Amino acid sequence: MDVLSQWSRASWADLQELPWVRAMKGVVQDPVHHAEGDVWIHTEMVLDALRGLPSWEALPERERAVVFAACLLHDVAKPWTTRVEGERVTARGHSAAGAVAAREILYRLGVHPPEREAIASLILRHQLPFFCVEGEAPEERVALTSQATRCDHLALVNQADGLGRVCADPERLATNVALFHLMAEELGCLDKPFPLHNDHARFLLGRKLGASRFDAPPEFFGCEVVVMCGLPGAGKDTWIRQNRPDWPVVSLDALRGEMKVDPREPQGPVAAMGRERAREHLRAKRSFVWNATSTTRKRRDRVVDLARDYGARVHIVVVEAPWERLLKQNAGRADKVPEVVLEKLLAKWEFPELTQAHERTWVY
Repeated sequence: MDVLSQWSRASWADLQELPWVRAMKGVVQDPVHHAEGDVWIHTEMVLDALRGLPSWEALPERERAVVFAACLLHDVAKPWTTRVEGERVTARGHSAAGAVAAREILYRLGVHPPEREAIASLILRHQLPFFCVEGEAPEERVALTSQATRCDHLALVNQADGLGRVCADPERLATNVALFHLMAEELGCLDKPFPLHNDHARFLLGRKLGASRFDAPPEFFGCEVVVMCGLPGAGKDTWIRQNRPDWPVVSLDALRGEMKVDPREPQGPVAAMGRERAREHLRAKRSFVWNATSTTRKRRDRVVDLARDYGARVHIVVVEAPWERLLKQNAGRADKVPEVVLEKLLAKWEFPELTQAHERTWVY
């Protein structure tokens, strides 16, 4: 039995022995939103609430396991994001930090990559249904959300999160999640992505460039930029040799060698030189490969935005390998990356979603 199935069938007595669950004990929460107590108590209540939902029980086994894991891990980052500010308690950023932390936990446990990313995406957005219908352009937000997350699964996580607490406005939370579910159902994207007109429409909507779900932008590109994404030793160079052997490559590893910059030193000058070489290709409307780890969205966006500014098509290629294999492959490289650097990259790994490019290839 795999770890997700084990978790979904385990008792709280067993689950609370997990080290990152134990870390939730004593982590205070704002009494306005969480009068039930600390994060540890809240998480137990959320799991109890989820197990009591007929809509969760009705899911296929693998989907139940994914939703359960998302609920178990949804507040995993609160131990280090929680702050006491005057008389209030805040955990700003815990959803995004939790998605990153959950990804590392699940990766090290060998969870199947698509299920791992489904869980991380649910954690990233686990608060969204509480507020989506009250914000601007809610239909666009639901359509965009559906490109990366099953909206029916997200509604279940959010519903359990609302039921597993004592707060001042439980009726409002329940109403908003029901409206989110209804809106996704009416848009036809409850259990699948909203059908956008083309890849460019999805790209523009994902970058919040004033795009609407109704847009059908023309797809005319001067060239294509392949943005590699993956930890050192995952196999990015092998993919390039096998799939783009004749394309020019802007390699940050190669630039580090040219510039004599150690991987443990600041990488700003290397990245700046890489972007200048990318501009040379873009000005010439020449397709090329950007070969770097690109493990955070911020780093990817610098290249993606540059490609967009020059009217290029963006293709993100994600290459990953299990941790033990990655360490072995990295050890066999001529330009071996120190393991401490690998650990730091893994701890910040943000997976590229479909909306971040015109195309995404995922090799695992």
